[in-house]
Amino acid sequence: MFKKMCLVVVLLVSLFILVPCAASAAPASGGDKIGVIDSQMVVTKHPKFEAAMKELQGISRKKEDEARLAADKELDEAKKAQVIREKRLELAKEEQRIMEPIIKEAQLAVRTVAKTKGLTVVLEKASVYVGGIDITEDVVQQIKKAATK
Repeated sequence: MFKKMCLVVVLLVSLFILVPCAASAAPASGGDKIGVIDSQMVVTKHPKFEAAMKELQGISRKKEDEARLAADKELDEAKKAQVIREKRLELAKEEQRIMEPIIKEAQLAVRTVAKTKGLTVVLEKASVYVGGIDITEDVVQQIKKAATK
């Protein structure tokens, strides 16, 4: 379950990185320079990612245990399902709280690198078949550089 949760977190974070960056870019035209990034790699190489995943793993176990104990006390199946939904919602809120700083730092790094390289659009690498300047490693380095300040 934790591996599935990690995958979901990474995918959601990837979306949160690219959508604001793409939305803030100027409309693409023939002269625009387009960058591409592997947002999954950016997230997993973030200096705070491993600690965030360990924290989420602990919280996930705690919420699972709480849900199991609370559900075991309930006789009504609908109430059991409600308890489980509430614990999953609590876990989702914790995930958001923990991942938000990582997302913001990644978004800032994407914008910084894009501006430095004169890129007007940055897309997810997996969505581009041909072309684009890969800035993944530059973004990772920008995040690490910002973390050391």
